[in-house]
Amino acid sequence: ANHRQRKTALGPCDTVFRSPDADALISFASNDYLGLANHPGLTEATKAGADKWGVGAGASHLVGGHALAHDQLERCLATYTGFPACLVFSTGYLANLAVPPALLGRGDVIFADKLNHASLVDAALLSRATLVRYPHLDLAALERQLRHATTGRKMIVSDAVFSMDGDIAPLHALLELAERYDAWLLVDDAHGFGLLGPDGRGSLAELGLMSPRLILMATLGKAVGVAGAFVAASSTVVEWLIQKARPYIFTTASPPLLAETVQRALELVQTGSDRRASLTRNIERLRSALHLQKFVLLPSR
Repeated sequence: ANHRQRKTALGPCDTVFRSPDADALISFASNDYLGLANHPGLTEATKAGADKWGVGAGASHLVGGHALAHDQLERCLATYTGFPACLVFSTGYLANLAVPPALLGRGDVIFADKLNHASLVDAALLSRATLVRYPHLDLAALERQLRHATTGRKMIVSDAVFSMDGDIAPLHALLELAERYDAWLLVDDAHGFGLLGPDGRGSLAELGLMSPRLILMATLGKAVGVAGAFVAASSTVVEWLIQKARPYIFTTASPPLLAETVQRALELVQTGSDRRASLTRNIERLRSALHLQKFVLLPSR
């Protein structure tokens, strides 16, 4: 029952999933929340990007693979999120793996929600810092743990929108704790970026949160519909990641054509209020019309 198997799709990401060994099915398995993964405008941007940049980056960012398209995307993301600086990664997993090991080490402490994404768990283990996990969304337990940690640097790590349960972290309270106990707050907004906040700017923007202690990770392959991820933070933190983050230093840069495509996608996200409204209506329709006998829908917007 726990043996993982792949289902081969016969076409692009869509609301219907077609595979060789099954009938066509309505797909609830995609993270393509705004329907951009197969958007013709992004297909055209990709073609134009390929004509301009070719296919591969050819090297890591620090060896010669950092194209003008990457630089422009990072500036675009910084403006979009309101952070001083951004750093683009090939995947969200790599982005999360990059941050804690670059900023923390032995003698430091990471405080992590028990339902965090696997990449955040792996990042904490790679950092060699002490990993302290608090019960899901339990701020009282987190504060006790922070109070007892009297030495070393500290980092609170949490998903913004939890990918399996769909609930949202109390980010305002988490930032207050980070301020009170001199800690960084790393927020994984993979499932909120593009959907929540003004113009889809994400979970932090929805609450109007900004602080030098905040480090934001968000992906570009879910609501944005393309591929990759980014880390947004203070200019000092981003510069430190360029110098120290092994998943950034020692991997080939993502194709510049995708950086071109993401910039076009961000324009669609920013002006995508109708798409977000349509998603909200679909969620409400499903929740009101789906009457399950064996299962109960979790409280999630």
